[in-house]
Amino acid sequence: MADKVKFTQQINEGYTFKGESITLGAAMLNKEVLTGTHIKLPLKTMNRHGLIAGATGTGKTKTLQLITEALASKSVPVVVMDIKGDLSGLARPGESNEKITDRMGKIGLEWKPEGNTVEFLTISDEKGTRLRATTSEFGPVLFSRMLELNETQSSLVSVIFKYCDDLKLPLLDLEDMKRVLQHIQEEGKTEFETSYGKVSGSSLGIILRKIVELEQQGANRFFGERSFEVEDLARCDSNGKGIISVIRLIDMQTKPKLFSTFLLSLLAEIYSTFPEEGDLDQPKLVMFIDEAHLLFNEASDSLLDQIETIIKLIRSKGVGIFFCTQNPTDIPNIVLSQLGMKVQHALRAFTAKDRKDIKLISENYPLSDFYDIDELLTSLGTGEAAVTVLSEKGNPTPLAATLLVAPRSRMDVLAAGEIDEIVSASKLAVKYNEEINRESALEMLNKKLEEHREVQEKEEQETKPQKTEKSTTEKILTSTTARQVGRTVAREVTRGILGVLGIGGTRRKKKTGWF
Repeated sequence: MADKVKFTQQINEGYTFKGESITLGAAMLNKEVLTGTHIKLPLKTMNRHGLIAGATGTGKTKTLQLITEALASKSVPVVVMDIKGDLSGLARPGESNEKITDRMGKIGLEWKPEGNTVEFLTISDEKGTRLRATTSEFGPVLFSRMLELNETQSSLVSVIFKYCDDLKLPLLDLEDMKRVLQHIQEEGKTEFETSYGKVSGSSLGIILRKIVELEQQGANRFFGERSFEVEDLARCDSNGKGIISVIRLIDMQTKPKLFSTFLLSLLAEIYSTFPEEGDLDQPKLVMFIDEAHLLFNEASDSLLDQIETIIKLIRSKGVGIFFCTQNPTDIPNIVLSQLGMKVQHALRAFTAKDRKDIKLISENYPLSDFYDIDELLTSLGTGEAAVTVLSEKGNPTPLAATLLVAPRSRMDVLAAGEIDEIVSASKLAVKYNEEINRESALEMLNKKLEEHREVQEKEEQETKPQKTEKSTTEKILTSTTARQVGRTVAREVTRGILGVLGIGGTRRKKKTGWF
């Protein structure tokens, strides 16, 4: 009993804050829920980032959902990456049942169903507002890191961007970049090397192949216009509630490079666009990255360096980043050390390696007189988690096993018709799903090449000597049958050449931008 009193006093002191906070749940000791002993998360430290981790089926997604809707209710806009497709329910009120009633009774809070204002966004064929960016907006550094180029190749990309700037050739999508590479290798080689120095054909070839590889993962879906303005992520609705932007990435698990590229560009754009804010009373924007292992597993060293830098600096913009994953070891230590809030659901110890990992993970939590942390992490039930956050003074709060609050929104996916209804009513969808196909590098270079060919043909016609009689060979070649055969051969050769270069066939309409 003495332990219970002492524990309750420690929790109440550690989780009482002066400013606004959201309630995560009620503390537990020896499997007993201490009703009214609430575990809270102060809004002031939400820009110090965080982690939600745990094995499959332990309740991570529901925890993400409850924190998201709680932030929205406090007028904090939220961005969530919906990889599994089960966060769409945020848009509709939930339904009460016996389990929810029992859980909330133990916690000591009233449960009221409530939906949220949601925007569905997409970078693929999923339904929603299109997120796009132009190649120029990526810039040579990020574009090179995305392609995992070496130093020499990256320097060449920087020169190519400078060349396009000087000639006022807009790089809007990947087709533009491929056409510029072809131009530098062929008809524009002399002009380019005169002003910018010699280039390696093998380096140009590698860059082109890297672009094609990225295209195969669907990157051409979000390179183009109209560019998405990240300020549209930080909005509140007419009732003052934060708008939740659900980025639908259901098909991204098989496209890790595209996912990491998209996410890094989004973070970089937010960092470069948002003004310096310092430590606000509550964050300007909070972003949840679900299935975070997809970001880190396929990220190159240069991408990891970029992510680390942004995570360190973006907090000064009033932005909080929260990673959701099965195991904390999925997050690089250098990033993990930046995460102030930790909500750890149950871990499973099936192998010796699992037990070793749990030992290491337990060392990330504050020491406790009330828990054997190794045992706690393997004995938590569904909807329970070990929690520690940063206090308003920046100190870790006491570790607390917590029975978590049930989300008030629907804990299930929306039907296709419900998603269609939300997207069709979206002002952002009207703005960003409009197709724009303005003239860019590809069209300008093709036009230039065509004009050059016309001049050459005219000069050849003017200088060609007049013949009074055709030779036998000429008669054969100019016959109707021969001309038809010639055209067929030429057409097939042209298709083959242009197909390899990626510019054959009908030019697709440019997709409209982002960032």
